[in-house]
Amino acid sequence: MDRYGVELIAPHRGNRKTKTQDGRQLRRYKRRWKVERLFAWLQNFRRLNTRYERHAENFLGMLRLGCIVILLRHL
Repeated sequence: MDRYGVELIAPHRGNRKTKTQDGRQLRRYKRRWKVERLFAWLQNFRRLNTRYERHAENFLGMLRLGCIVILLRHL
């Protein structure tokens, strides 16, 4: 993995005896989960998933509307 410049960021299991990560990368892992969940929730909107909009401005508007709906659901 080092030869490609990729660093694995994944939490250890609870029963692991020797900890090899100091926790700094795991904070990035928590933020990564939020971003991945947002993309998964956005795929529930059929209009965004199949991209019915031809123009980028209309698609961006629907994307923002989807984000607002997700935000309001989770308040």
